[in-house]
Amino acid sequence: MTEFPPGKVLLLDMDGVLAEVSQSYRASIIATCHEYGATSISLDTVAEWKARGGCNNDWKLSLDLIQTDPNGDKSVTYEQVVETFEKYYQGTEDKPGLCDLETLIPSKETLEELKKRVGDNAMAIVTGRPRKDCDKFLKLHGIDHLFDCCVCMEDGPPKPDPFPVTRALELMGKKPGKDVVMVGDTPDDIRAAVNCGCRGVGVATPENAEKSIADGKEFDADGLCSAMKECGADIVTKPGFDGLLDVFPKA
Repeated sequence: MTEFPPGKVLLLDMDGVLAEVSQSYRASIIATCHEYGATSISLDTVAEWKARGGCNNDWKLSLDLIQTDPNGDKSVTYEQVVETFEKYYQGTEDKPGLCDLETLIPSKETLEELKKRVGDNAMAIVTGRPRKDCDKFLKLHGIDHLFDCCVCMEDGPPKPDPFPVTRALELMGKKPGKDVVMVGDTPDDIRAAVNCGCRGVGVATPENAEKSIADGKEFDADGLCSAMKECGADIVTKPGFDGLLDVFPKA
């Protein structure tokens, strides 16, 4: 196994890493697709597309899934998809949004300990979420104070472009290197890190790990974990990433 220097800077993706989103973002993709006739789309379909990479924008992914489904409405526009997706995710006056079903995957204690070990200007969020959704989740779970900056959808090109990683480092006054660890749940996260000389660490999502174990396999036997390993993740951790404490030893 390749020896790496101790981690000094920690970058975390949000969906599937911090936030359990199978019932929120993923469910919103499926509901949006079904509304426009793409009734074959399931959680497995979404996972398959995420494993291919290039699917960091869930609005665009929803549109692509609709247009490739045999029964999908080929006339639907991106703007219509965004409006419909947000109806499900954010909710309406009459119905709560699926965003209310999101939970925090890692323990606060793990996140607080990681923050202690990296110190100031060394822990950030790198996500494809809109900033308002990112901020809302962090504040709701009382962890916003742990992160020195957040790079979100509006800030520039999405992963797998290395921009979100390099931008977070720039905001914290850090440089790319093997002591920078980007944790994500898709190949896009890993490629973004590797492409600018940082380490990519994969994490299995709770729903995929649970399914693999129920099938009598290792927690990281699903397609997403395999894809992350293939594109350069040096390790893949269990949901909650307690194992990251070994990457960031105490001073």
